[in-house]
Amino acid sequence: MNSHDLYEKLELAPVIAAVKSEDELAKALLTDVEVVFVLQSHLMQLADLSEKIKKSGKIAILHADLVKGLSSDETAIDYIKTCTSFDGIISTKSAIVRHAKRHHLLAIQRFFLLDSSALENVERQLSHTEADLVEVLPSVSPKIIKDLIKQSRKPLIVGGLIRDKEDVMGALGAGSLAVSTTKEEVWSI
Repeated sequence: MNSHDLYEKLELAPVIAAVKSEDELAKALLTDVEVVFVLQSHLMQLADLSEKIKKSGKIAILHADLVKGLSSDETAIDYIKTCTSFDGIISTKSAIVRHAKRHHLLAIQRFFLLDSSALENVERQLSHTEADLVEVLPSVSPKIIKDLIKQSRKPLIVGGLIRDKEDVMGALGAGSLAVSTTKEEVWSI
């Protein structure tokens, strides 16, 4: 899987199912989403979760920072690449993103935009990220989305507080490539 394939899938189906449990994953696999983010998991589940997603024909992305029983360091990326079928990772850590890219995994760098100081920090970091995509949470104004896209020169995913079609259309209309959401009712939009 390469970044171009991911971009194409997201252009066709710009809503990403973000799941935190096996029950949520089972529901997501029955939808038309093309990409699944596994947000919470346990080390012993990883191989099985990734296989289920891959068998369904969807792209499997793991939030590497949130795996119970797996430290959030470069060794974690080695394990994910060697022992699972995940296509890529999400991380807030630049070093993890770089290591994932060296292992030919898709990499999404996640940023939290809590206030203007956080926004300034993100703006500084965007020029250095090696990620294939950038994800920002929570959902922000269309003006900020447009500014972040210009600065990062990377496709943007908007997540957090995406609750309905209006939220999806607002983020996409501002230039975001996709949205990620845990709201099951939005996965089928």
